[in-house]
Amino acid sequence: MQHESWRQRIVCDPAIHHGEPCVRGTRIAVSVIVASLADLSIDDVLVQYPQLTREDVQAALYFASEAAHTTMVA
Repeated sequence: MQHESWRQRIVCDPAIHHGEPCVRGTRIAVSVIVASLADLSIDDVLVQYPQLTREDVQAALYFASEAAHTTMVA
């Protein structure tokens, strides 16, 4: 997956999961995927969420990386 192609997989829609960034076509939030990766491997996450693809998980990580660059933490 190319770094910028995450934009085609991650959506923020007020009608889906209160506008929280999710994988397109699912209600699985980026935050859930990233938090899951703290304890699980990508393969384990894919087993836990069979509707996701490896590219979806990578897109969630790219999104989180972009968000971390633009978010100031106090």
